[in-house]
Amino acid sequence: MAHQTLLLREEAGVLHITLNRPQVRNALNERMVEELHAVLVDAELRSAVHGQVRAIVLRGAQGHFCAGADLQDMATVRARLGERGHCALTEMNASFGHLCLAYAQTPLAVVAVLEGTVMGGGLGLACVADVAIASPTASFRLPETSLGMVPAQIAPFLVERVGYSQARRLAVTGGRLDARQALALHLVHEVHEDAEMDTALAHVLGDILRCAPGALAATKALMAKARLRSPQSLVQEAAEVFTRAALGPEGTEGTLAFLQKRRPGWVPEPH
Repeated sequence: MAHQTLLLREEAGVLHITLNRPQVRNALNERMVEELHAVLVDAELRSAVHGQVRAIVLRGAQGHFCAGADLQDMATVRARLGERGHCALTEMNASFGHLCLAYAQTPLAVVAVLEGTVMGGGLGLACVADVAIASPTASFRLPETSLGMVPAQIAPFLVERVGYSQARRLAVTGGRLDARQALALHLVHEVHEDAEMDTALAHVLGDILRCAPGALAATKALMAKARLRSPQSLVQEAAEVFTRAALGPEGTEGTLAFLQKRRPGWVPEPH
């Protein structure tokens, strides 16, 4: 598939996805949403069949992560479809929601590298990443209410990331945060100087690749359920998940590698 809005690079089990519409600070249009979804589906398939992809890195081109929805693209859709504009906008917004959900629920590890503008839908993508690393240049905004709109698809993921009270505060104030403020709110997990970003990313990816891919996926799925269910309701299910992992090939290999004082088979050779 030819990609008009993304740059892709795959290396050592990591798929690097760069949002590539720098002329509009990598704002999301219909095409970018479609391409982001298609790339994830392909990565998950190749991971399941061949184990080729184990982690995804999301980044923006030329110093900005993502300026959110492309308002010009929205206006074009409304003008082109006339009376169908209402339905078209609903479908466009739902499509972005499905994209966020897909990245939030993927069994692959997702890392977001956040620089420059992180606004609206870009903030939503940051919230669904397993690990969010920010540059001091990162500027976070939730501008929808100041534009007379609603952060509809972002809201659930923002609440999950920073909590209900802080999410409400950001929504009613148009949410402006710098990188250090975002770190204090746990919106991001790490902040590093620009010169250190690639090294920090390499450390995070190294940690991820030391984890067994099947166990990582099962842990993500179990934690997603734990958000919504009481601990006692998960005891038996968690025990079954543990037993399948412990008796499966990864658990067997991990235990044997520990006893033999060597790297498990899923850990890449050191450079």
